[in-house]
Amino acid sequence: MTCRNLQRHLAVLPLLALLLQPGAAFGCAACFGQSGSPLAQGMNWGIMVLLGFISCVLLGVTAFFIYIVRRANTLAAQPELISTETKQ
Repeated sequence: MTCRNLQRHLAVLPLLALLLQPGAAFGCAACFGQSGSPLAQGMNWGIMVLLGFISCVLLGVTAFFIYIVRRANTLAAQPELISTETKQ
């Protein structure tokens, strides 16, 4: 290993030590046991809002595919609407 590579590795060690400190593993108020705190209530409301957004998007995608299937079935039931001949 060259001297330059060794210096790079040694420069990363203090950063790695800071990231692996046990103090960084403390939980928030909800995880730490204070589930009635404003922080935990805000987090719960945030989760509910995000679930609401995800539900709306999924309902929109489902409605779009239902629309596509119904339209395809309507066109299949009326073959005169589908013209395969070109007019010259």
